Amino acid sequence: MSINSFICKSVIFLFLIPSVYTSGMNPGNNSDYWKISPDQDAVTWNVANENRLPHSDDIEMSGEKISCIVRYEVDRNKHLSVKREIIFPQLRRFIKSSDPDWATYRAYMRENFDDQFLPTVSHKNILLNPGIDSIKINGKLNFYHAPVDGLTMKRTLFPSTTQRLMVEKWSVRNNSSESKLLNIGHKTFIHEEKGMHGLYRLRVSCDSKPEVQLKPGESYSFGVYYSATMEDEPEVFESFDEAEAKRTDFLNELYHNLKLKTPDPVLNTLFYFSKIRASESIFDSKMGLVHSPGGGNYYAGIWANDQVEYSGPFFPYLGYNKGNIAAYNAYMHFLKNIPEPGNFIKSSFEMEGDLPCCSKDRGDAAMISFGTSQFVLASGNRQIAEDLWPLIEWSIEYCNSKLNEHGVVKSDTDEMEGRIPTGDANLSTSSLYYGGLIQAARVAELLGKKNRVIKEYRKRARELETAIENHFGTTIDGIETYRYFDGHKTFRHWICLPLVMGINTRKEGTLNALFDKLWSDNGVLVEQGNEVFWDRGTLYAFRGAFKAGAHNRALNRLMPYSRTRLLGKRVPYVVEAYPEHGMRHLSAESALFCRVFTEGLLGIEPINFNQFMITPQIPSSWKELSLQSCRLYNRNLNFIISQKDGQAFLVIKDSDKLIWKGTIQNGKPVKVHLK
Repeated sequence: MSINSFICKSVIFLFLIPSVYTSGMNPGNNSDYWKISPDQDAVTWNVANENRLPHSDDIEMSGEKISCIVRYEVDRNKHLSVKREIIFPQLRRFIKSSDPDWATYRAYMRENFDDQFLPTVSHKNILLNPGIDSIKINGKLNFYHAPVDGLTMKRTLFPSTTQRLMVEKWSVRNNSSESKLLNIGHKTFIHEEKGMHGLYRLRVSCDSKPEVQLKPGESYSFGVYYSATMEDEPEVFESFDEAEAKRTDFLNELYHNLKLKTPDPVLNTLFYFSKIRASESIFDSKMGLVHSPGGGNYYAGIWANDQVEYSGPFFPYLGYNKGNIAAYNAYMHFLKNIPEPGNFIKSSFEMEGDLPCCSKDRGDAAMISFGTSQFVLASGNRQIAEDLWPLIEWSIEYCNSKLNEHGVVKSDTDEMEGRIPTGDANLSTSSLYYGGLIQAARVAELLGKKNRVIKEYRKRARELETAIENHFGTTIDGIETYRYFDGHKTFRHWICLPLVMGINTRKEGTLNALFDKLWSDNGVLVEQGNEVFWDRGTLYAFRGAFKAGAHNRALNRLMPYSRTRLLGKRVPYVVEAYPEHGMRHLSAESALFCRVFTEGLLGIEPINFNQFMITPQIPSSWKELSLQSCRLYNRNLNFIISQKDGQAFLVIKDSDKLIWKGTIQNGKPVKVHLK
């Protein structure tokens, strides 16, 4: 990094701890490191009593114009070192002449900052370098340092919700009985470079006073700021108080919307954390607000799997306005890019939509048929349904045009993008198309489309269900389940998808394959015989298992898996994959975790804009369950379930208005009409 200005202000010697980042390289042996707060809105690692050191991990936090991956390590002496990878998605860099072509898809302005940029705090001519006492994650990352000479220090890291700004808030408190004089030294760093949108200026600054007198019981707070501007934009300035208040408002909204309460605090807390990760990864772009995966590689772009299929249908349940806008923008962008007849649609539109990708059909039209129709049904908005119907209709007809002689859908690959063989027609693409047909028929019905269209979609669904059974149904190692493609001879994680779509013909064998043959300490393996896992497959497997009525069996696997993700070595979210990219916390996977409960365990299924089905699959050990402030159809739906003496009772309210109550049976759907 070139330095145009490097100004030291009141600098006292800075103690720098070397950092080694090893997170994700050993995903096993996940005994608890973290504890859940009483309000189930935070997890805390008590470092003071920890002897499993050194230990390292990372967390990503995002706002509309910034993302930061904070990598932290505690060494054997309980000293903390932090590395901050800060990414500005809208500031595109030039790539080097020696770079491969794909580098243009990752040319975000990004820089790494370690602890050499931190301020120094001294008292009585001694530099304070306290060890770490505890770390708390609550939608922000909080470091609590051990007391030194009656002084305690806390550092809190979080992004601005709307600015190109990452904040590190420092708070020093005097817990002694005498006044303390603090000297604070800090650095200002400025870097300038020419990029695709003009001159970029990156700045690290601090707003502390050089000298602070703290009386007993007093505290002093200041901010360290990592910001960037483009061309003639004014310098970013949002105080740490302003930025933190906006982040806190965002977290409070998510805490209260779509609030899950089960007897298991791990599930409740991971559900809340998943809402955070799914919702914060929304970026301002030339396409408007768009949801993006994150993870250090994927920003200000949209993908047919992550956004259209995984996260988009979730936001109407959550009722997060930015999420609903971002989902709609993604669907509309795919609609605007429907290809010429006979051509497949691009799987992604990256770098603010400027760079479409790629050269293979991953079954993206099937993903689009399934995800778009789900979003439309859950939105409860007729105008959205009218706007997006052409995308649904195109995706359905494209899939139909790709049927082979066996009646299943051909595609070059699936969302694994060639990492593992898929043949020329795989189970995933056909299963997604089947789900798309079922839901597209419902959308057509509510829009008043011709009866022949509705009947044709339902006829195709019946024929495809038969074709899936005939072509993919098989016996592997004595288990009646599915092969993934013609000639495939072992189990694959995506055999769960027929269960997700309500096809239970091979339910028992498929569950045995998923939860016995493919199961590992980190969930369902991609394929038997290797250590590779992608959490998306595990999360779909849970959803399908609950939906199929295997609630006790699913819960027995879901609980330890969730505990590992929330409280183990790699926290506090579900992950993308291992070993690829070291278990990144991609955001859409967190939406899939929440959908295990909304669509799997509770079986909520929109039918039209004033009617939905709920098919609860409640574990026998649970006495009660609630899901509050579900914003389906832009309502405020509250579901309360209790079990006693073998009977289950369901109450559904719209705000405070009772709309349904009565006894229910697991697996028996309840059809609810809304006025």
